[in-house]
Amino acid sequence: MKDKTKLLVTFPNPNPERDYTIIHTAPEFTSLCPVTGQPDFATIILEYIPDKICVELKSYKFYLQSFRNDGIYFEAVTNRILNDLVKTCKPRFMKITAKFNTRGGIHSEIIAEQRRKKLKKKFV
Repeated sequence: MKDKTKLLVTFPNPNPERDYTIIHTAPEFTSLCPVTGQPDFATIILEYIPDKICVELKSYKFYLQSFRNDGIYFEAVTNRILNDLVKTCKPRFMKITAKFNTRGGIHSEIIAEQRRKKLKKKFV
């Protein structure tokens, strides 16, 4: 898969001195089942505590739309979205919840999160 992170635009966090949570809900996510080629539909919930930058919404929408024709498993696409956003935004905390529509009588919800590792202080 090509580098989709190029679609993501960021802007400076207006309050980097404070921890605050941003939640974006995208109810129209689609990708393709890699086995059947049928469309999969999901609501993607992005929750994060920004550090120095935030993701711009229009670019995030286009980024999510770029998966429309990709054959990819639920677990893979959820973790791919998290990895791409963490790489781009370098947040203090980020969580992706992907709520996929029922398929074959089963409802799937994939949750992936990343916390910034705390730096260990060296004692002299």
